[in-house]
Amino acid sequence: MTAKKAQSEKIVCSNKLARLNYAIEDTFEAGMVLVGTEVKALREGMANLKDSYAQVKDGDVFLHEMHISPYSHGNIANHDPLRVRKLLLHRSEIKRLYGKTQERGMTLVPLKVYFKGGKAKIEIGVAKGKKLYDKREDIKKREDQRDIERGFRTKQRG
Repeated sequence: MTAKKAQSEKIVCSNKLARLNYAIEDTFEAGMVLVGTEVKALREGMANLKDSYAQVKDGDVFLHEMHISPYSHGNIANHDPLRVRKLLLHRSEIKRLYGKTQERGMTLVPLKVYFKGGKAKIEIGVAKGKKLYDKREDIKKREDQRDIERGFRTKQRG
């Protein structure tokens, strides 16, 4: 029996508002096609997923509006920060994503960017937008859970 080597993940950035604004139904891990200094800028943590989204087009998945700042030690050959980036997925996964995005109200939302085994990966979620009352309900549940945990902690101390 051989033990699998654990691959460490170094999270570069995450989309904190995605789970508040969307109900995530399924997640996929995808590679990214990056050019030039984008990988070095990602390693410095200079990325932002706010307002970004993914889209299936012509049998490929593309990431729009993801901002990767220019590399600090780069030159005039730096990359365009808001360039549309191609995501690398298996053909069967792309077909599943395409089918799910054709449903009413479903969209592809990037959740986090990280390095796994030296390669830049992105986690995208198939999501449905939440209404305002759904968001309020989630916030209330989270606060109630926090209050319950606080109560248990104070009982254990006293």
